[in-house]
Amino acid sequence: MIQFLRPLSYLSLSSVVFSAILLAPNATFATEPPRLELSPSASDSDVSQATSVSQQSESESEVSQVTSVSQLSDVRPTDWAFQALQSLVERYGCIAGYPDRTYRGNRALTRYEFAAGLNACLDRVNELIAASTADLVKKEDLATLQKLQEEFASELATLRGRVDALEARTTTLERQQFSTTTRLRGETIFSVANVFGDERAGGGDLQDNATLSYRVRLNFESSFTGKDLLRIRLQGRNVPSLSGAVTGTSMTRLSYDGNEGGQVGIDDLFYRFPLGDNTRVWLIANGYGSENIANPLNPFLQSGGSGALSRFGRYSPLYRTVEGPGVAVEQKLGDALTLSLAYRARNASDPAEKAGLFDGNHSALAQLLFSPSQNLSLGLTYTRAYYTGTAVNATGGTGSAFAQRPFGTVATLTNSYGAIASFRVSPQFNISGWAGLTNAEAKAGANQGANADIFNWSVALAFPDLGKKGNLGGIIVGMPPKATSNDIAAREDSDTSLHIEALYRYQLNNKVSITPGVIVILNPEHNRANDTQFVGVVRTTFAF
Repeated sequence: MIQFLRPLSYLSLSSVVFSAILLAPNATFATEPPRLELSPSASDSDVSQATSVSQQSESESEVSQVTSVSQLSDVRPTDWAFQALQSLVERYGCIAGYPDRTYRGNRALTRYEFAAGLNACLDRVNELIAASTADLVKKEDLATLQKLQEEFASELATLRGRVDALEARTTTLERQQFSTTTRLRGETIFSVANVFGDERAGGGDLQDNATLSYRVRLNFESSFTGKDLLRIRLQGRNVPSLSGAVTGTSMTRLSYDGNEGGQVGIDDLFYRFPLGDNTRVWLIANGYGSENIANPLNPFLQSGGSGALSRFGRYSPLYRTVEGPGVAVEQKLGDALTLSLAYRARNASDPAEKAGLFDGNHSALAQLLFSPSQNLSLGLTYTRAYYTGTAVNATGGTGSAFAQRPFGTVATLTNSYGAIASFRVSPQFNISGWAGLTNAEAKAGANQGANADIFNWSVALAFPDLGKKGNLGGIIVGMPPKATSNDIAAREDSDTSLHIEALYRYQLNNKVSITPGVIVILNPEHNRANDTQFVGVVRTTFAF
C-alpha cells in the first residue's frame, strides 16, 4: 500500500490541481468566470448569488496573467498555500492576478468561481497533454495516477457502495417524508399538585387530594417563503383548575390548567407573515395568546411549560383580556422602538345578534416597547374589551371574584393601562415586573353607568443557569387583581392578598426538565378572614 506522506515529486498531476484549488480558495483564474443563466424556478438566494457573480465578473474581468508567483505583490513564501499556488502559476499557468498585481487571498470564493477555475486548469492540462509537453506533464505523474487507482481500487469500490446505499436511503426518505414545508414540535407535561390550608376561601373544607394530570401539545409549523409561519396546534389535557370548589379562589390556579375531557382539539391556528423588513402581520383563527404578539417582558417565566407555575405569575393579566380570532400587527420604529396592535373577538364566527366580529365580545390592544439596550426594556400597554352577560372576565381568570366581574354578569366595558419592565443585571440574574390598572364600566342592568377600578402588580426575580446551564430559579411576588374601588360598594375588595411563588427548574437534558415549586396566597380573595393557602407542584416537561 502506498503511504499517504510522500515527497512532493511523487504527487500526481490531478492531486496538484485539486489540492491547489482547495487550498487557495480565493484564486482569480486565467479565464473569465462564465455568466450564469438561472431557470425561472431559481430561489431568491440563487438570484442574489448570480447577480453578485455577474457584477463581480464585470468589475474584475480585466485580469493579468502572471508567470511567476513572485509577481503577485500580496503573496509571501510564508503563506500556508504558497507551494500550491506556485505550482498552478509556474507549472500550469492557469492562475491570473488582478490588474494591480494582487492575489487577494483572503477574499471568499464562490462555487461559481471554483467551477470556472477548475475548468481553466483542466483545459490547460488537456492542452499540455495534447501537445506532449514532457517538461510539464511527466509520464511519471500518469504512472503514479494509475498505481494509485490500482492500490485504492477496493477502497473506492467500498466508498461507491456506501454512496449508492446513501442515495437509495435518501430517495426513500424523500418519497416517504411527512412534508417539505412543515415541521412537528411537541411538548408533554406531567403534573403532580396538591393544595394545603385550613379551609377554602369563604369557608368549607379544601379539596386537598393530590392530583396527577397531563397536558400534551403538538405544533405543526409550516413555512412557504422561509419568513412566514402557519401554525396548527393540537392539544389535550386534564389539568384541574385549583379554584372554585377546590380552594374558593382563582388565585391558586396553575399556569397550564384546563380540561377538555380527554378530547384533542385545535388550540392554536394562525398565520404570520412579513410586510417588508419592519412589519409583521398575524391572521388569528383560534387561540394564540396576545402575549405572543406584544412582549410582556417576563422573559424567563412567561412559558407555562418551563416558566411560572401559577397563572398569575406568567405575565400581566391585561394580555389575557384580548383573545379570540382577529388580526395583529407588529411595527418596528427604528432599532429601539416596537409598536404592537391587535383587534380580536371571542365569538367572531357567531352570526347571532350581539355576536360576530364587531358586535359581540371584542377587544383591542396597543403596546409601545422601548429597548435602548439588550439588557433593558420598558413598555406601555393599553387594552380595551367589551363583554356581554356571562362572558365578563375583566382580569383573564386571575384575581378576586370582584375583580373578574365587578358588576356581576352584565355587559361590561374595560379600559386597561399597564407598565412593564425587564432589566438583566447579569447573565445569571434578571428582574422584571408590571403594574396594571383597569377601569370597568357597567353597560347594562340596574347599575348601568357604574364604575370600578381594578389594580394589580408583580415583581419577578429570575436566576438563569442556576446550578448548571439550562436550570432556572424564580421568585415571584405580587398582588393579584383587586377591586380597589367600586360604585357598588358591596363588590369592592376590602383587604389585600399577596402572591408569593418560588420554583426551581432542573434541566435533566435539552429535552426533559423537572420543576418543583410552591405557591403561597396570603389573605385569599383579598380578605384577611380567609386562611393562607399553599399549592405544591412538581411539573415534568418533555419537549420534542
